[in-house]
Amino acid sequence: MRFRRLSSKSDSMVLDQQQSQKSVLIVEDDKSVAQLIRLYMAQAGYQVLSAETGLDGLDLALNGDPDIVLLDLNLPGMDGTEVCRNIRASSFVPIIMVTARVEEDDRLLGLDLGADDYVLKPFSPRELVARVNAVLRRTQRDAEKRELTKETVSAGSINIYLDRRAASVNGSEIDLTPTEFRLLTYFIEASGRTVSREQIIENVFGYDFNGYDRTVDTHVSNLRKKLEVADPEVKHLKTMYGVGYRFDS
Repeated sequence: MRFRRLSSKSDSMVLDQQQSQKSVLIVEDDKSVAQLIRLYMAQAGYQVLSAETGLDGLDLALNGDPDIVLLDLNLPGMDGTEVCRNIRASSFVPIIMVTARVEEDDRLLGLDLGADDYVLKPFSPRELVARVNAVLRRTQRDAEKRELTKETVSAGSINIYLDRRAASVNGSEIDLTPTEFRLLTYFIEASGRTVSREQIIENVFGYDFNGYDRTVDTHVSNLRKKLEVADPEVKHLKTMYGVGYRFDS
């Protein structure tokens, strides 16, 4: 397996002294890009893991216990879309895709597979660090919210299990990405009220969200499809054209 931790003496000392700091996994086959990301992440206080192939990245994502994954799409062996799909099959670890694929369809595919954010190459390393910080803040807020609220939230045939970040419809568990889970939780909390995209961004993605309205729409659309597949008789999510969305339980 080809992967590397930070190897310089000074970096090793930092990691030994700060075992409680967050860790980031970089899955990138371009050595110069990986080195640049690794440098800025280490300077920002993160422990760093790295892999150069999709299979190695998947192994580290599932067994190396990273707090967040920075995932390239164009990888040898197993490409980034397959890596993302396999990670999402068993893990809620946040994923930011970092890629040169500029087509909107590629970005939407990444979000559809469960990525939490999407950064295009060439990118500002400082902006990438900010994106990582933002995604982890949202993850932390989710964890704190679960601790402060009851373990199960229900709306009609839908149950949300906050303690294990799972959801079921009519007793059958449905497969949600972390973003879809946050969306569903928010919609249920706002049940019966029309919420705008701006309110969704504020409550689900956070003020530091750097995406677009289309990104929000894509996540909502994916959530709606999963709910309707699970219970075709009920249309919970309604689009209020020109305004936003409304969830009816």
